[in-house]
Amino acid sequence: MKKVVGYIVLIIICGLQSFAQTANPQQYKYVFTVAKDGSGEFKYIQDAIDAMRVYPLASITLYIKNGVYNEKIELPAPNTDVTFIGESVEKTIITFNDYSGRGKHTTFTSYTAKISGNRFYAENITFANSAGPVGQALALYVDADKAIFKNCKFLGNQDTIFAAGENSRQLFLDCYIEGTTDFIFGPSTAVFQNCTIRSKTNSYITAASTTAGKKFGYVFLDCKIIADSGVTKTLLGRPWRAHAKTVFIRCEMPKQIAPEGWSNWNNPANEQTVLYAEYKCTGEGAVTAKRVAWSKQLSDKEAKEYTLDNILSNNSLVKDESSWFMQSRSKAFQWPASKQ
Repeated sequence: MKKVVGYIVLIIICGLQSFAQTANPQQYKYVFTVAKDGSGEFKYIQDAIDAMRVYPLASITLYIKNGVYNEKIELPAPNTDVTFIGESVEKTIITFNDYSGRGKHTTFTSYTAKISGNRFYAENITFANSAGPVGQALALYVDADKAIFKNCKFLGNQDTIFAAGENSRQLFLDCYIEGTTDFIFGPSTAVFQNCTIRSKTNSYITAASTTAGKKFGYVFLDCKIIADSGVTKTLLGRPWRAHAKTVFIRCEMPKQIAPEGWSNWNNPANEQTVLYAEYKCTGEGAVTAKRVAWSKQLSDKEAKEYTLDNILSNNSLVKDESSWFMQSRSKAFQWPASKQ
């Protein structure tokens, strides 16, 4: 009998604790500040993340003051609805130098920043991997769904951005992305809009691994591709997995884009399953006469399907979730007033 009573008491206590955690949202902290110079609440970004309430009752904002943050950070999946606002993209820098083969690190643990909390938003931040040309070394690993990066920079070499999560969607707005080989890769549905994409060597820009059955993989809208002076031949993409989908729409392409445009990654069978397409691209590298026969040029009708609403909504999973990608905050950096 005592055990039964004790069990009931435990249930009541747990219930009260649960209620306390879901009521009175004002008791929790929703604005955090980080500064290398000690003028914020934290000197390290990860310390601020660790102090955040998981599954918050309101969105959380982390203001990051200018500085070079030499740290490896992770925003875990329970840390949803978090916004990072940097003071300026040129001077708010998160950097680390792990790479595949360093100790026990693999490609997927070599990241500088790993973002797994859904509905993440970042603005005015540089994410860098400073390991150099030593192989796979991620600046960003993002498997969060509904993640938005605006006016951010991603610096690295091979595998700069791992756009991960088979059912995740990500939007990169007005960003700068550089790398050498497969520097945008992974299975997510990701849109890159008004971005500058810099190819640093003769290699491949993308390596999508789109899940079979998905309509959209990587979509580049109104982007500008540039290449270093030493580059003579770079390709738009090759399939990391058989059903890769990558489309460039109204993008500016330099002369260094190879005439064939795309690679089958030494596997002709991939030609039957991939979707590699372009539409109304411009520049010397956009000439389509010698593109591989298994790529395609979208028709006007097909191109109309490539809207943010069509690509990034998924109403079959969650009701009334469309237009999340229109919610970009464009929040100016506002350092909280000091307490008197």
